[in-house]
This record gives sequence, structure tokens and C-alpha cells, in this order.
Amino acid sequence: MSNDLEQSFVQQLKTNQNIIHKICRLYTNGEDAHKDLFQEITIQLWKAFPKFRGDSKFSTWAYRVALNTAITLYRKSSKTVKTVDYEKQQFFISQEDYNYEEEERLKLMYQAVYQLNDIEKALIFMYLEDKDYAEISETLGISEVNARVKMNRIKGKLKKILNP
Repeated sequence: MSNDLEQSFVQQLKTNQNIIHKICRLYTNGEDAHKDLFQEITIQLWKAFPKFRGDSKFSTWAYRVALNTAITLYRKSSKTVKTVDYEKQQFFISQEDYNYEEEERLKLMYQAVYQLNDIEKALIFMYLEDKDYAEISETLGISEVNARVKMNRIKGKLKKILNP
């Protein structure tokens, strides 16, 4: 590959790496699994980058590749997903910014999201990232109407999980 292509890829990856980290957090538990998935997504993005035509934003394309990679690996895994208790995770937040109520809400939300299937996780993730239904449908390869219907069902499912 040309040096220009490589530099372009590295710059785009730096700019959009938070997308990948968020997807890794959604589909993994634990730092090692997160790093492994991040590396695998980066490899898949790099392999596919020469074919990226720019028809959509890089971030939309990266979402698609990252979600497909995460979902494929998630489905291939013959092991059960091992979870780590939220309390055992280390968080580095300064004392004055720490909010116990928010922590509890986030804990409950993540527990609920972990109960969703892989496509539902992808949809709710993009929704929580403030992506509009056009971008969600383009990224996931479904119609906007289908994205809206699925999102409404997911919201109902999360409500039932959070408020039994």
C-alpha cells in the first residue's frame, strides 16, 4: 500500500477510535478481550480500507466493519461469555466528579444491554450515540422503517428488564 493510503488510514483511525472502543466495550467483558477485539477490528478495517470508496462517512463505514467483526466473533465463540462484576472494574474518576446515582444507573443500563442479542446491542449502541435512523439503517444494512420498529421493540424490552 502507498504511504499516503497508510497515513490516511492512521489519521482516520485516530479520529474514530472511540467508535471501536465503545463497540469493544459493548461486546466484551474484561480488558484482554477488549484489546483483542480492538486489534481484530483494526486489522479488518486495514484490510478493507483500500476498498473504502468514500460513499459514506468513514465513521459510518467503521461502525459497519467494527460491528460486523464484533458480531461475527461473538457468534463464532463457542465458549459462554464470561462476565466481570461491575464492582470489580476499576474506574479512575476524580472524587469531585464522582456521582453514585449515575454510576448505579449506568450499571443497570449495561446489565440490561448485555441481555440483548447482538443486533439489538448494535442498534441501541448507535441510538445512544445519537445517530439518526438514516445512519443506523445504512450502517446495519436495514431499512429506516425496520430500524425504527426494532428500536421501539428494544426500548420496550429494556423497560421490562429495568422495571420488571
